[in-house]
Amino acid sequence: MDIKRTRVRKFLSRKIADLNEVIADMDGLVSEMGFEFYRVCIFGSARIKPDSHDYKQVQDLAYALAKNGCDIVTGGGPGLMEAANIGAKTATNDSRSIGLPIELPFETDANSHLDVKYHHRRFSSRLDEFMRISHAVVITPGGVGTLLELLFTWQLLQVEHITPKPVVLLGKDMWSGFIDWMKAEPLKRQLMNASDFDHLIIVDSVEEIMDHLKPQIEIFKKNIPPKDSLTNP
Repeated sequence: MDIKRTRVRKFLSRKIADLNEVIADMDGLVSEMGFEFYRVCIFGSARIKPDSHDYKQVQDLAYALAKNGCDIVTGGGPGLMEAANIGAKTATNDSRSIGLPIELPFETDANSHLDVKYHHRRFSSRLDEFMRISHAVVITPGGVGTLLELLFTWQLLQVEHITPKPVVLLGKDMWSGFIDWMKAEPLKRQLMNASDFDHLIIVDSVEEIMDHLKPQIEIFKKNIPPKDSLTNP
């Protein structure tokens, strides 16, 4: 019995040590990124190619956001994630291109357009990190993974587990049918509230996204604490 208990204690100790390392890494990542930049998380498909309209549009979006002083956060992979990271890097100012890549069979490595990179082994910790470090979320065309990210963000807002933040869906053709179904089925069956839809904004253009986010960015900039207050207790 004593041998079994000893093994259990050692196992739990290793797990606690691993957890402490993850927490330290997360805190270090936030510290490395600083507090002076508004951060926009852009979710989207890894499968969309550089010659597509969606790729160019997301690249233009990230460029416009970075030019307005925003950091860009993505999953760090290919497709629309890469487009967003390229757009952020092309802006050539103090804004940063941030990636949270995860190991997947069809994604061998993070894209090469990142200033800050932190690998995750599990989707759960990665999703939490997206929410932890982002002030706004833009959902671009994508599949199951992008839907997971949308619904995760939406539910946390619904149950008030995160502070309110803009969630913008880019592409009415892509997202309107999904929202119509949510209203026709879950809402009709009283499985959610009509007010839940107030969390989402559906647009078609980069200009519309900027119109929605610019006021938030300006409010954030006005409320940035002095750098001395961030470094001195």
